[in-house]
Formats: sequence, C-alpha cells, structure tokens
Amino acid sequence: MSLAEISKLSLREKFQIMESIWGDLRDVVVGFDTPQAHRDLLDARRQRAQSGEARIHHWDDVKSNFGPS
Repeated sequence: MSLAEISKLSLREKFQIMESIWGDLRDVVVGFDTPQAHRDLLDARRQRAQSGEARIHHWDDVKSNFGPS
C-alpha cells in the first residue's frame, strides 16, 4: 500500500491498520531477546525513579518546555 493510498483512507481505517501492525509487532517481539545491557539500564532507571533520585516528567510538559518554538 502506497502513501498516496494510505492518505485517502478514513481516520478509522488508518487506526485499524495501525492496531493490526502493532499487534503483529507485539507477537514478533515476544520472541525477541532483549540484550542484558538494555535490561540492566532499564532496571537502573526504574530504581532511580522509585528511590526519588530521578524525576519523571509528563510528556506534554517536556514537549512544551523543550519542543520547537
């Protein structure tokens, strides 16, 4: 399907296609082995957030403070 064809679809149809693609990717990724270094980094970041050492920002605030003017 070309970009021209996709742009002609209704918003509902586009979302249905996106949901199908994400569902397919989810099924593929389940069998994907995440490297240990990635898991370690994520665990360390979670620990920093849980201990209060790191602050978690709402995405909308980040976009408005650091996005293009």
